Amino acid sequence: MADPAATRAEPRSARIAFLLDDGVPLFDIAAIDLPPLRSASGSVHLPGSKSISNRVLLLAGLAEGETVLLDLLDSDDTRVMLEALRTLGCGVDRRERECRITGLGGRLRVHEADLHLGNAGTAMRPLMATLALLAATQGGRFDLRGVARMHERPIGDLVDALRRLGCTVVDLGAPGYPPLRVTGEPDGRLAGLEAGQPVRVRGDVSSQFLTALLLALPLVAERRDVIVEVEGELISKPYVDITLNLLGRFGIAVQRDGYARFMLPRGSRYRSPGRLHVEGDASSASYFIALGAIAATGGAPVHIAGVGSDSIQGDIAFVDAARAMGAEVKSGPGWIEVHRGRWPLKAIRLDARPIPDAAMTLAVMALYADGPTRIEGIASWRVKETDRIAAMAAELRKLGADVLAGDDFIEVRPPRQWQAASVRTYDDHRMAMCLALAAFNALATGAAGAGVPTPRVSAGLPTARVSAGLPVRIEDPRCVAKTFPDYFEALFGLAEAAEDDVPVITIDGPTASGKGTLAAAVARALGYHLLDSGLLYRATGLAAAADGISPDDEAAVARLAGTLDLRFASAEEAEPTRVWLRGREITAELRHENAGLLASRVSALPAVRSALHGLQLSFRRAPGLVADGRDMGTVVFPGAALKVFLTANAGQRAERRHKQLISKGIQTTIDSLRADLEARDARDRNRAVAPLKPAEDALLLDNSDLTIEQSVAQVLNWWQARSPFGRSARGSSASTPA
Repeated sequence: MADPAATRAEPRSARIAFLLDDGVPLFDIAAIDLPPLRSASGSVHLPGSKSISNRVLLLAGLAEGETVLLDLLDSDDTRVMLEALRTLGCGVDRRERECRITGLGGRLRVHEADLHLGNAGTAMRPLMATLALLAATQGGRFDLRGVARMHERPIGDLVDALRRLGCTVVDLGAPGYPPLRVTGEPDGRLAGLEAGQPVRVRGDVSSQFLTALLLALPLVAERRDVIVEVEGELISKPYVDITLNLLGRFGIAVQRDGYARFMLPRGSRYRSPGRLHVEGDASSASYFIALGAIAATGGAPVHIAGVGSDSIQGDIAFVDAARAMGAEVKSGPGWIEVHRGRWPLKAIRLDARPIPDAAMTLAVMALYADGPTRIEGIASWRVKETDRIAAMAAELRKLGADVLAGDDFIEVRPPRQWQAASVRTYDDHRMAMCLALAAFNALATGAAGAGVPTPRVSAGLPTARVSAGLPVRIEDPRCVAKTFPDYFEALFGLAEAAEDDVPVITIDGPTASGKGTLAAAVARALGYHLLDSGLLYRATGLAAAADGISPDDEAAVARLAGTLDLRFASAEEAEPTRVWLRGREITAELRHENAGLLASRVSALPAVRSALHGLQLSFRRAPGLVADGRDMGTVVFPGAALKVFLTANAGQRAERRHKQLISKGIQTTIDSLRADLEARDARDRNRAVAPLKPAEDALLLDNSDLTIEQSVAQVLNWWQARSPFGRSARGSSASTPA
């Protein structure tokens, strides 16, 4: 954990504080609305490469002894691989930055298992090949299955290669697709291997078939050389290069004739390298390279850490494609920096067979080009997490683009007129991450109202001419967990929006009305930042008490509030609800009754409210803000798009408060609490500055007889009525393209 030295409160982290007490992730939502985004700069550290992570996990699991993997990707795909290794008897000890795997040494410890591998092709294909060979020679029965989409992804060419070798692979569903069962008897033999026949596999459907064989065959190369021959033109060659590089690190020196013939030498045996660092994901880097090419228009670039010119991943070649479109890119070992260069971007024609995953980002960059961009050699898109050619064509058309699609190409002509669109993601992480870049449409030459200045100007933007832009809805953003769980947080850490473009919902109300609970739930449902204004007053009161300042000394408390030193745990830290004041953790103290009483007193001081006003405003950041308090809609955010004034009768509020206090072991009575609440209400309504009252345009919500779920549903319904997309953000997305 970072040094909790006191610093000025930072709203990018603060929005998480007190939001996730139940441990629910911030973006565990059905859709997220992106406001028009207008510039980008700053640094992002990439998660570990998926392609490298799942390969080295399997290699470590097959090797003898312990392997320490550093900066391993933490995602859905790696979690299913880790769970499979545990099931098979490997030792797994995962900590913050390292994962220790105790391998099997090539010998099965478990001879029967049912493995569920989600939608992770990088787990399904190599595990199936590995277990087929081990079951055939050591005995066993293993079932491998996944989600519905995995059962639609072809694997027949790999199955055929294994059957010709002598493995028993049983179709449990449609022939040539998962689910599958591999079986064998102890001390079994592989007839094809014994006969010295080469293993033949097609290379023109997926390079993962060849990778699966190369990872598995060293297990049966003890007594003879094993030859693998590729039939047809191998696609995605750079991914095979990753496989060969990692095999070398685990002691397997593969000899080859180009990409047509590979030889695993007799006596091959996996040896642990001891420690191995997983570099950042080059496919994920493509989104931020594109971000810089589109929106890094000021002096500061988009800096990408974790992958660079020394990468072993083929998708690093995306840098060349971005340069061809006009981006200014610099790179070195472990880093890349990008500025916008040519604008609009230059339309290109590209054979994307070497970079099929990263090429998806080019399809969205094409929205900002000066003509049609054609991406070819992408037949493999059709057998990925979804049919990516059909899906990308459908969603880009929603945004206003003209799209021509074929069996192995897509051609994108930028919109003549952009449209606000709710884009489906098809449970495909790359669709979600790519299409988020469409939120920069205000920068495009063809954007609605582009070039027409408006009165609003946001500090930090590179120009005072702010053109109109359109929001973009990303349906099912949770799918990014497959490879980049924190993608949207990373994006919002770099992107800037005009202040007036960032939507705000205010929820005001009297003490114990439940506004904090409601605000947190609404923020979580929408993926918005949360401003708990009461927390700031509580922290101010605690700071005053620590300094021996009377909570009634307005000038002294205001001076303190103006330099309030708070730190919230960052989104990357394990416990994001922790808060420090001047380097000392105050998480528990903030919840004490005394902190609430101090907050009530200092919040009544006009100078204190003024001192905290700027900090409260700074919480307004993309994608949006939910702010709760007593004057959020009347004073702090008078222009909020939705203002809710929460009410409940004093008796109901007293009962709720009584339950809270009793649960904390604090003895009190409902009558005394009701009297106290009524007295607080009177003070709040009659104070000279920011008295408690509904904003003129606030919607009143009496939750006396409502559950929290009913209250949240009402606020979300009001919010969706104001949405340009015209339907609930809590609706579901289909998983396959039309």
